[in-house]
Amino acid sequence: MEVFTPHEVAKSTGSKYRGILVAAKFARYLNEFPTSSVDGWEHSEGSRKLTTIALKKLTTGELTFRELRRRRTEA
Repeated sequence: MEVFTPHEVAKSTGSKYRGILVAAKFARYLNEFPTSSVDGWEHSEGSRKLTTIALKKLTTGELTFRELRRRRTEA
């Protein structure tokens, strides 16, 4: 089992909260793929859980993201 500290996640994203949100969103994105295509990632990454794959890619710099501003809704 691989462990990622909040400090490692914060180094890549600026804050640990933002890092966890980005990794969770990427894990959900991976979950949309068919199981057969994700199995290839699991074997090459050496992990079975999508959240671990997402955190590994985030901390190594393979996963990049950009922050979008929320649209204001007119009341």
